Amino acid sequence: MPKSACLLLLLLLAIAPLVATGAGHADESGLTPEYLNDPAHIELGKELFEQQCARCHGRNAYPGKAPTLKPKKLSPEDVYLRVTYGWRKMPPWEDVFTDEQRMAITAYVKSRHFSN
Repeated sequence: MPKSACLLLLLLLAIAPLVATGAGHADESGLTPEYLNDPAHIELGKELFEQQCARCHGRNAYPGKAPTLKPKKLSPEDVYLRVTYGWRKMPPWEDVFTDEQRMAITAYVKSRHFSN
């Protein structure tokens, strides 16, 4: 099995108990359309993205030193999990941002205001 597949499998096994119990990340019910479309949440997410995420992803998600973001291909829960636990070379932000802040970043990245 390729090294990357092994790492992915280990990551999935590590977070599976958290997903099953709902611990450690936003409850799916928290990322409702109402939450995701709330202008206050989108604005907070934009501010946080510009302060931290833009350092690697660029102000408009490209160009940056990190790969281009393609959030339209991901569910809100997938975006949230990647922000929380990291993805590939992206570090986890679970210990930096609160749950509410990670949810707000998700709302911004999934919004029509996010360019990409």
